[in-house]
Amino acid sequence: MLSGAELSDLAGRVVPVLGFLVAITVVAEIADLAGVFDVAAHWAARAGRGRVWVLWLLVVGLACVATIVLSLDTTAVLLTPVAVTVARQVGVPPLPFAMATLWLANTGSLLLPVSNLTNLLALHRLDVLGVGHSGYLRTAWAPALAAIVATVLVLAVRHRRALTGRYDAPSAPEPHDRVLLVVAGACCVLLGPAFVAGLTPWIPSTIAAVVLVITTMVRDRSLLRRVSVPWKMVIGVSVLFLVVQLALDHGLKDLLAHLVGTGNGAGALFRVGAVGALAANLVNNLPAYLALESVSSDTVGRLFALLIGVNVGPLVTVWASLATLLWRQRCRSAGLEVKAAYLAREGLLCAVVAVGAAVGALVLVA
Repeated sequence: MLSGAELSDLAGRVVPVLGFLVAITVVAEIADLAGVFDVAAHWAARAGRGRVWVLWLLVVGLACVATIVLSLDTTAVLLTPVAVTVARQVGVPPLPFAMATLWLANTGSLLLPVSNLTNLLALHRLDVLGVGHSGYLRTAWAPALAAIVATVLVLAVRHRRALTGRYDAPSAPEPHDRVLLVVAGACCVLLGPAFVAGLTPWIPSTIAAVVLVITTMVRDRSLLRRVSVPWKMVIGVSVLFLVVQLALDHGLKDLLAHLVGTGNGAGALFRVGAVGALAANLVNNLPAYLALESVSSDTVGRLFALLIGVNVGPLVTVWASLATLLWRQRCRSAGLEVKAAYLAREGLLCAVVAVGAAVGALVLVA
């Protein structure tokens, strides 16, 4: 059993992370109901000027921004159906657009601490190492950029035939409540600078959530019934944290230490990243990070190699990240069935290229 001190320490790390998860989900859900993603996708379709390649690149840009500022689950849950719908509206294959939102939800989640729950967990360890939020940004930018560029290149090569040709611009989107749309859009835009400035993530996200809830109550109270707060996810993640901590206290730590090895050279960092990616695809990225942090976080370089593995690498199995499970569910709801075998084959290629590129960039800047 965990002691009172261990439970207190674990709660001190977990509660702010879960608070952020709830708040940012409320922000994303209300932003979706307000039409922010709908309008953004329509803008992308209009800005593409009838060229499929340009439209796809604009959706890629939206996926990156949504992932970096509002977290990977936002991209998987809210942007995926919009991207699929826009592709069908203009008469182009939806698969390249859906795969872009899936892969970039994962590989684009390195740049800011709020982009992925694993990053938020890592902030605690970075504080212990004496680098904190500013150190995170200084170290993360190069691997994050490398992972995104590598992912986009793999997507472009694999789907090059489907992304040729032209399309007719779609009609205007459904009308939305202008006040709610503007307030929701402003909250989403302002969260980015707030996160970059180093504010504790749950604080600005909670403020944005409260502002949006109040605005929605004033403008259309019925919309709040459609906001889904992830309480089951919160409970599930809490249980995962407890299980992993218990396992580490009963022998798992020694086994993992043997797998990841030691050192800060290029080979050592690639080893940590590879083990992190493998563990994420075997059991899910959150428990993988929690378990491996105890043996891979003695230096900033090793900690970031682990983050690269568990953030960028979980592209092979459907359970590797919650974002993938949510993405597949949304694709099915939108009438797009993507087989697990296809995801595994394509995801393995992207994971190898993107993790390799990101760790390579880390070696250069660490």
